[in-house]
Amino acid sequence: MRGLLLVVLLLGATLAALLLGQVSMPFSMLWEGLTTGQGPGAMVIGNIRGPRVLTGLGAGAVLGLSGALFQTVLRNPLAAPDVMGFTSGAGLAIIAAIAFGFSAPMPLVAAAGGAVAALLVAGLSWRPGHATPPLTLILVGLGIGFLCSAFSTFLMTLLPHAEAVEAQRWLTGSLAARNWTHAAQVWGLGLVLVIAALAQVRVLSALELGEELAAGLGIGVERVRWTLAATGVLLAAAGVAVAGPVPFVALMSGPLGQRITGARSLAGRLLSAAGAGALVLVLADLAARGAVPGLQLPAGVTTGILGAPYLLWRLSREMERGGL
Repeated sequence: MRGLLLVVLLLGATLAALLLGQVSMPFSMLWEGLTTGQGPGAMVIGNIRGPRVLTGLGAGAVLGLSGALFQTVLRNPLAAPDVMGFTSGAGLAIIAAIAFGFSAPMPLVAAAGGAVAALLVAGLSWRPGHATPPLTLILVGLGIGFLCSAFSTFLMTLLPHAEAVEAQRWLTGSLAARNWTHAAQVWGLGLVLVIAALAQVRVLSALELGEELAAGLGIGVERVRWTLAATGVLLAAAGVAVAGPVPFVALMSGPLGQRITGARSLAGRLLSAAGAGALVLVLADLAARGAVPGLQLPAGVTTGILGAPYLLWRLSREMERGGL
């Protein structure tokens, strides 16, 4: 029943995001546009806020699910694609493609950048004959993320001023000027990847019980880890391709979703993380749009303000438990 609460919160956030903004509208006007396809409500749904909100829901969901996958595989609440540099790698790839005039589908470019960042993290963390501690992966990922952000900033100096300003907004994480193509892109890829993630729940559940037991059940532990990591990277890339490397959504969504729904099963926890990610990003974008009258801030500003204290709190908790 608590899962219904998350659904209600998502519906409420979606409705609020459609109604509120620099210019708010009554529900009756929105309902008229939805049912008749005419009037200001129809224009808001069809051209202005509808694509933006739907894109935010999809991007938040795939980022949230990606974070939950990494946190489950590595058994560490700090493991998330934004903290480990994967989203920064995806963002760098897109900025590089724009700066050098490389024409390719943005999801493909983002996936390539995220994959390269993940391989760098794995390669720099690997020690022959020794299992890599999750904390090592996280710390190396932080370094790779900062490096990717620095290169992204440098590449923006090669862009014309107007494009550089827009690229800076996008790198912060933004849903501005999203259209139905972006929404279809993230939802189409997202649904395929969500199905792929849920199809791996059984082996992931076995992995949660311990590597030795999983191996005893005939599961190739390393192969499963790489497959799950690839799924997580692709999920993060799908979100970055349409919303930019929004910070901390992936990190916060898993614990928040579980707190809201109380989900116990692994599939329930993963779906709760996806729902919480959608909720966080839509509400963050709504808050960013209304924070400063006459100015639309990127959604990443809000998620950064919320996520930085959460990261510090989580770090303190891990230090108390001896995890750091």
